[in-house]
Amino acid sequence: MREPVTDPLEPPLDDREGRDVPEDVEPGEREIVPPESVPPISAEDLVDGDHPEGELEERRYPSTIGGAFYLSVLLITAIGLAVASLSDWRVGIRIVGGGLLFASAVRMVLSPRDAGMLAVRHKVLDVALLAGLGAALLVLASSIPDQPGL
Repeated sequence: MREPVTDPLEPPLDDREGRDVPEDVEPGEREIVPPESVPPISAEDLVDGDHPEGELEERRYPSTIGGAFYLSVLLITAIGLAVASLSDWRVGIRIVGGGLLFASAVRMVLSPRDAGMLAVRHKVLDVALLAGLGAALLVLASSIPDQPGL
């Protein structure tokens, strides 16, 4: 019989009767057991549940077009932060806000499978958060008054 797990960070032991254990597993070795109540699910089902049935074509790097757009949004944000720190902060923040609005538009257009790293939550929530944050940065960069003497 296997010893009980005392460390909460250790994986659970498989002590169920009738469980097929591979022949190369020693009686005292630990085996990670996935919970039976969790069904296997694909990443597409976790994102929006909207994916085509049947065979999917093989992709090259980046694995989705959304990955390429994600990298472009990161580049735009890095440029905006560089401009904000080295030059006029308003222009830099407007560049970052524009990048977020661009990410929102791309997330709205692409399917869940193609969105790549732009797909974090449901499409509506992703688009609303990206557009809201981008618009807020643009409004704040335009409405904050200049500080005298700076």
